Amino acid sequence: MPKPLSEYTLADWQRLRPLAHRLKTARYNRIDRRYRAQRAVVGDALAVARALADKKVLVSVAYQDPQAIDWQAALVRHFVPGALYIVVDNSPQDEDAAKIEAVCARHRVPYLRAPENPWKKSSRSHGIVLNWIWHNLIRPGRPAAFGLLDHDLFPTAPDDPFEPLKRQPIYGYVRHTEPPSGRWFLWAGFTMMRFDAVRELDLDFGQDWFIGLDTGGGNWGPLYSTLELGTLEHAPSRFLPYREGIELRAGPLQWCGPWLHEVGQMGEPEVMKDKRRVVAEILRPHREAARHTRTPSPGGGGSNA
Repeated sequence: MPKPLSEYTLADWQRLRPLAHRLKTARYNRIDRRYRAQRAVVGDALAVARALADKKVLVSVAYQDPQAIDWQAALVRHFVPGALYIVVDNSPQDEDAAKIEAVCARHRVPYLRAPENPWKKSSRSHGIVLNWIWHNLIRPGRPAAFGLLDHDLFPTAPDDPFEPLKRQPIYGYVRHTEPPSGRWFLWAGFTMMRFDAVRELDLDFGQDWFIGLDTGGGNWGPLYSTLELGTLEHAPSRFLPYREGIELRAGPLQWCGPWLHEVGQMGEPEVMKDKRRVVAEILRPHREAARHTRTPSPGGGGSNA
């Protein structure tokens, strides 16, 4: 959604930015509508949606990282046992997707491979898949509550991320525009929503760069702008370097309460490999504990809200 006309500067008008932003927004919306009308490449979205009714649901968007999904599936099952965990795969390569599908089969986790993505840039690619999930899984499935996870976000202690929804319609990690504009949004990698509070809204989990908001920021207009941020509980967050002696920007880790976010796709390839080794060591005792958790039956794992 372009920003209000009153927020454009004289320089913006001279460069015809208000018109350009509206034309680009119309194009993005057309692409989004076409995409969400497509069927899953692998799996039956309608069949998965039928299993969501009145459950607490966590949907992870996978992206060419079978190891991350392997860890996340086990840790969510162990530390968030009241949630039905689902994987929607946005991997562009068939080989990666086949490995992730095999991981999900081993964990007995519902798996869908999203339609071929029209976008190459990660944020826009992620956002359009989230909109596909909203229209093809969440909205028809009518869960009690749902959460959206990045695939490299791992619980390390018992947690119920849906508990704050007893008191408010949404919960997650809050991000703001830079520079501050008063606008904010929930990071799309850790977003929880109570379904009855949003089911009638025209949600948009894509970007809204024209008003400074990353993936998930498209919900500013229909949702976040209607809420008073100061009255909401939100996930605590802290960033730190993955190793001592390096700058934060060179290799950050993020903690959202007891959830560890690896913060992938940042840093040089060798740094990312080293960070994965560090993350593996951090998670090792938690993964060991999770090994003793019984694997649920297919379609199970969710409890009523």
